[in-house]
Amino acid sequence: MAHLARLARLSVTEDELELFAGQLGEIISAVARVGEVAAADIEPTSHAVPMTNVYRPDVVVPSLPREAVLAGAPSVEDDKFRVPQILTEEA
Repeated sequence: MAHLARLARLSVTEDELELFAGQLGEIISAVARVGEVAAADIEPTSHAVPMTNVYRPDVVVPSLPREAVLAGAPSVEDDKFRVPQILTEEA
C-alpha cells in the first residue's frame, strides 16, 4: 500500500496506510464478486436498450441567401462575419 501511495505521490501516515489497505481489500473483493456473475449466456452490448439509427437521410436543400445571413451580423467585411482577433501572429 505504501508503494501505491508513493506512485500516486500521496503523503499518508502509517495509520492511514492501514485504513486504506483494508478499504482496498474490500474494493478488490467487490470487483471479484462482480466478475463471478453468471452472465456467460448474455451477449455483450454497448447500450442497455436496443438502439436504432437516428440519422436522417442526407438531402441537399437550398440554404439561406448570403445577404439574409449577413443582415443580422453586427459587423461584416468582404461578405464574411467580422469578429475581433483573439490570437496573435506570434507562434
